[in-house]
Amino acid sequence: MRKNPELSLRARALQYLARREYSRAELRGKLRPYAQADENIGQLRPVDLDVLLDELTARGWLSDTRAATQLLHAKRSRFGTQRIAHELRQKGIAEELISAALPALKESELETAREVWQRKFGTLPQDANEKAKQMRFLQSRGFGFDVIFQVLRQTD
Repeated sequence: MRKNPELSLRARALQYLARREYSRAELRGKLRPYAQADENIGQLRPVDLDVLLDELTARGWLSDTRAATQLLHAKRSRFGTQRIAHELRQKGIAEELISAALPALKESELETAREVWQRKFGTLPQDANEKAKQMRFLQSRGFGFDVIFQVLRQTD
């Protein structure tokens, strides 16, 4: 039997944060079912999830900036700017943080696209079907058409 639902919710939040960085919106989504369950079983007082998230942020344990940086480092060698920006938006990262990260991503996007293409294909397409296949692959990885055309025009 739990003594204090807030402590259990806090402990759960710290367990999540110990594994990896979460954005505020992402952590709220993970904790919301537990906060509602605590309220439904009639504990002493309802858990205020936003107060807990504010406290974690104030202590420096929860940071959207760190969550965005971690995702960028994990994904930048395999995906393009469009896909990374989409994933950041899905995780609830603020648009200003995404906008700040995009210039650095765009600088290395062509090189990343070439590396991804080289690992997957390695040879230029011989016909229209092969070219379409390679373009679809790079597009699914989040690279823009301008970058894709530059990659497929390369001559080694």
